[in-house]
Amino acid sequence: MSVANPTGGRTGLRRLLPSWRVLTGGVLTILLLLIGAFFVGYALVTIPDPNAAAVAQNNVYLYADGKTELSRDGAVNRQNVPLSGVAKTAQYAVLSAEDRNFYHESAVSPKAMVRAIWNTATGKGRQSGSTITQQYVKNYYLNQNQTASRKIKEFFIAIKLDRNETKDQILEGYLNTSYYGRNAYGIQAAAEAYFDKDAAHLTTAQGAYLATLLNAPSEFDLSAHPENAPAAKARWNYVLDGMVKEGWLTASERNATPFPAISKPKPIASKAGQRGYIIEAVNKYLADNHIVDADSLRSGGYTIVTTIQKPKEDDLVKAAQDNVYDKLGHNKADKYVRAGAVSIDPATGNVVALYGGIDYTKQYVSSATNSTYQPGSTFKPVVLTSAFDHHAQTQDGNPITPSTVYDGRNKREVQGPDGPVGYRPANEDDATYGDIDVTRAMDKSVNAVYAQMAQDVGTGKVIDTAHALGLPDAVKIPETPAMALGAFGASPLDMAQVYATLANHGQEIPYSLVLKVTKDGNDIGLPKRDAVQAVSRAAADTTTSVLRSVVESSGATAVVAQNAGRPAAAKTGTAENDRAAWFAGYTPKLATVVALLGMNPDTGAQEKLYNAMNQSRINGGGPPGQVWAQYTAAALRGTPVQDFDLQTDGDSAIPSDEATTPDTTPPTTGSTPTGSTPGSPTTAPTTTSGPPSSQPPSSTPPTGDPTPTDTMQPVGGTTTGGDGSGGTDAGATGGTGGTGTAGGAGGTADGGTGNQAPPVPDGFTGTTPPRNSALTAPNSTNPGGG
Repeated sequence: MSVANPTGGRTGLRRLLPSWRVLTGGVLTILLLLIGAFFVGYALVTIPDPNAAAVAQNNVYLYADGKTELSRDGAVNRQNVPLSGVAKTAQYAVLSAEDRNFYHESAVSPKAMVRAIWNTATGKGRQSGSTITQQYVKNYYLNQNQTASRKIKEFFIAIKLDRNETKDQILEGYLNTSYYGRNAYGIQAAAEAYFDKDAAHLTTAQGAYLATLLNAPSEFDLSAHPENAPAAKARWNYVLDGMVKEGWLTASERNATPFPAISKPKPIASKAGQRGYIIEAVNKYLADNHIVDADSLRSGGYTIVTTIQKPKEDDLVKAAQDNVYDKLGHNKADKYVRAGAVSIDPATGNVVALYGGIDYTKQYVSSATNSTYQPGSTFKPVVLTSAFDHHAQTQDGNPITPSTVYDGRNKREVQGPDGPVGYRPANEDDATYGDIDVTRAMDKSVNAVYAQMAQDVGTGKVIDTAHALGLPDAVKIPETPAMALGAFGASPLDMAQVYATLANHGQEIPYSLVLKVTKDGNDIGLPKRDAVQAVSRAAADTTTSVLRSVVESSGATAVVAQNAGRPAAAKTGTAENDRAAWFAGYTPKLATVVALLGMNPDTGAQEKLYNAMNQSRINGGGPPGQVWAQYTAAALRGTPVQDFDLQTDGDSAIPSDEATTPDTTPPTTGSTPTGSTPGSPTTAPTTTSGPPSSQPPSSTPPTGDPTPTDTMQPVGGTTTGGDGSGGTDAGATGGTGGTGTAGGAGGTADGGTGNQAPPVPDGFTGTTPPRNSALTAPNSTNPGGG
C-alpha cells in the first residue's frame, strides 16, 4: 500500500531531473546570451580595407647572392570586369558550383555550416560551409587562415556586407577575386588564360569549366595534369547538372554541351626562359615543406632568396643550347627532344642550377622535375651501393666486390635461391659478354649482371637503399630484378639527389631550392636539413671508385666526362626504345644529372628519339654527356682541381685500359651459376679502343616484336609473350598468366593495349606508369638501361 507524499514534492528519479521552470529559464538565459554576443560582435566587427591579395602584390625571387633579381611573380594577372561583362551562363555555372541559393538566402548559411562541420567531423571529407558572400569576404577583406577568429570576423563582415551591397555587387566582387589557376585572378584573366577570349563571350561549356577550376585550380588544369581529367570532368558534369536543376539550363541544352577544348598556356613574360621552371620548382618546394602554402604564396608579398647561382645557371643554359638545341635537325623526332638537368652542391644539398627546357613560355612542362621517364641504368649504382652496404653475397656465397665476376651473357636468366626466376634481361643492342667483373660490367652497363645482382642483394634492400640515398618515397620501384634497368619513373631532380649523396660519401642532405624567405621584414622559418649517414662511407666511396672507372676506362660509356677536365664519377642510362637518355655524374664539388626526353608536344606522350639531332641513336654518353661535361667545366672554372677522397673497403675499382667487346653470338639457353665462379663464358672477350657504339642495330629503328620468351612479370606472374593489339608495338602486355596491374594502367593481362603504361625492359610490365606514355612491345635490340 503506497503512502502519499505529505509535502507534495517530487520523489524517486523525478527529483534528479530539472523542473520545467528551471529548464525553460536555462534555455532563455542561453538564448539571451547568444543574442547579446551576436549584437556585441556585430557592433565590434567592422568592414576592413581590402587585403593584400585583393590589391595584387608580387612575390620577388632572388638568386643565391640575395641581390640579383630572378623574377617577380604573384597575384598580378587580374583585370576586373563588371558583372555585365561576364556571360550569363558563366555566372550561373559559378553559382551552381559554389552557392546555388545565393540570390534567395542570407549572407551566411547556418545549415550549410553545421553540415560542413558534421561531414568533416565524421570523416566524409573536409568541406566548406561558406556562402559566396563569405568566400568573397575571405578573398577580399581577410585571409586564408583557418582560425576561429577569422571565421568569426568572416561571419559578421558577411552579414554587414549583405546589408550594404547588392547581391550583384557581391557576385561581381567574388568573380573578380577568385583564383582559377595559371596565375589567373578573376574570371576575365581566366577566360583569356584558358580560352583566349573575354569573359563576356564564354560559352556554357567554358563557363562550367572555369567554375570547375574554383574547386581545384591547379589540379584541374588539364594541360598540366591530363591524368586528372576524370575528376575534372566529373566536377564539370556536376556543375551543368546543377544548372539544369536550378532552371538555368534546359535538359536539351545540357545534353548538347560538349566538354570544351582548353587552350595551351599562353606565354607569361615574367616567366620566360628558365625563370618559370625555377619559380614553379621553388613554389612546390615551399608548399611541400610547409614553409609557405599555395594560398599564402598567391596572396604575395614574399621575398624569396633561391639557391640558384646565376653564373652556374647561365652555364647550364649555354651547355644545353650548344649541345642539344643548336644541333637539332628537321626530322620528326627533333620535335620531340626535351632537355632537363639539375645540379646540386653535395656539401650543402643546395640546387645551384636547374634547367627545365628550352623556354617556359614555349614548353610548359619542366623536364627537370618530370618524374614519368625511366632513368635506365643510372639506377645501377644504387644496386651496387646496396650490395656493398649490406655486405651482400652472390648466389654461390661469394662477397660482392668491384672485382667479383659475373656471367654477362645476353638474356641470361636471373637465378634465385630456388633456381631460375623467369626473368631474362637483354643487354643493350643484344650484346653478350662472358665472364666479366662488376667494375667492367658497370663500364659497359651490362644488364644481365646488375639484374642478377639486384636478386643477390635482395630487391627490398635495394629499394630501402634507394630511398635512404634520397630517392623520394613517391618513386615506386618495382620489387623485381628489373629494377636494375631503371624500369620506373624518376626525375632528374630525384636522381641528382641520389648522386649528390654518393658524392657526399653516403651522407644524405635533403635538397633545397630556398635559402631565405621573408615577408614584411620578418624571416619565415626553414626546415632543418641535417646530414644523415644514409649508407656507410665505405659503401658510397667504393661505388664512386667503380663509377670513376666508367669515366676513365677505355670503351666505357661515360668517357665524355673527361672533357670536363676534372676527376669525375658517372653513369649513363637509356630508357627502352630511346625514349630518354641520361647522364648522371659528379665531381667532389658538384653532382649533376642531365636527361634528354622524347615528348610529343601536342599530346604529351613519350616518343622514341631515333634519328633525332641527326643521329641514329641518342645515348647517355652522347648529347647528355656533352652537356654535363661542358657545364661542369664552366661551373668549376677558376676553382682548384680536387680529387676524390675515398675510403673504400679495400677492393676499389682501378680504371683499366682494356675494353671488353661484346660478342654477338646468340646466347645459350642453359642457366649458369651467378657469382664469382660462373660457367664457361659464351665467348672469350676481346679488346677495342673505340667508344661505345651510337649506331642502332639496323639502319632503321626496330619495329617488330621480338621472339616471345618466357619471362617473369614483376606483377602478375610468369607469362609468355602474347598477341596484344597496338600496331607495331603489339604484345607489350602479352601473356595470359598476369594479373593485377600486369598490363599497366588501362591494360590487361592478356595482351591489352595499356596505353598509359611506360616503356619497359624485355619481358617486363607492371611498373608505375608514366603519364601520357604509350605502352610498347619489349624490344630485344634496345631494351634500355644502358
